[in-house]
Amino acid sequence: MADLLKNPGDLVLLSKYVSEACGIHLGEEKGYLFQSRLGSIVAQTGADDIPAFIRLAKADTTGKLRDKIVDAMTTHETYWFRDERVWSAVENSLLPLVAQRAKAANRARVRIFSAACSTGQEPYSLAMLIDTLSKQGKLSGYTAQQFEIVASDVSAGTLMLASVGRYNQIEIVRGLAEKWRSVYFKPANSTTWQLDEAIRKRVTFKRYNLQDDLRPLGMFDLLLCRNVAIYFEENFKRELFRRISEIIHPGGYLMLGGTESLLTHTDLFERDLQGGSIFYKRK
Repeated sequence: MADLLKNPGDLVLLSKYVSEACGIHLGEEKGYLFQSRLGSIVAQTGADDIPAFIRLAKADTTGKLRDKIVDAMTTHETYWFRDERVWSAVENSLLPLVAQRAKAANRARVRIFSAACSTGQEPYSLAMLIDTLSKQGKLSGYTAQQFEIVASDVSAGTLMLASVGRYNQIEIVRGLAEKWRSVYFKPANSTTWQLDEAIRKRVTFKRYNLQDDLRPLGMFDLLLCRNVAIYFEENFKRELFRRISEIIHPGGYLMLGGTESLLTHTDLFERDLQGGSIFYKRK
């Protein structure tokens, strides 16, 4: 472990490989992450050094070693209703507006995409909100079943966990108020909670790399790309938001993280204040 980055160029090689694999850029100041997260994986391969390790990853036609590296290096920090003020705006303003616009366009379904969803708290938060709002008659006549939520992540491991909809005691309390837990969760055992089956089935999880062409996913009324673009290099970030614009209906919305802003592509998106929070409307 101590000799993982014994040569000065090893960190550069690893950073370049991770960037090529999933778009995430980790600079030299993140050397400790490579050291702590990849040490055991390197040891398992028997590689003598980092160049040999990367050669093995590139030569592995199954992609399993690449997947292990991506899983180890991607950040899986997530929790329920992250940024409470923004989610209040989603509940009270944005979702009813998105439904209203979809109804005006005579769409049979309202489609939402949660990019880089990690272990599923974000899309499931949406599904619970939509279920509640539909029962209250606030979604322009759409039922919860008429909302299609697609969620993606580059990590196969986190998607597997997300699809199960089961969370431990620490995960369940991070951002989840009792009003949601009491309605939509039941204890699976003494240490875990299981999401309501109907809510779980309303989210479709797909493994997707944001470097890939997004158009096969179809068009969406609302797209969430929160707290992930901050890990990308500027050139890739600009290209990503251009490609994101291609799969949002005109008049549809892009939702970023609470500390993020979209200063590029003002020809494609315009800031729109809803419920006291800033969203980006596709021109």
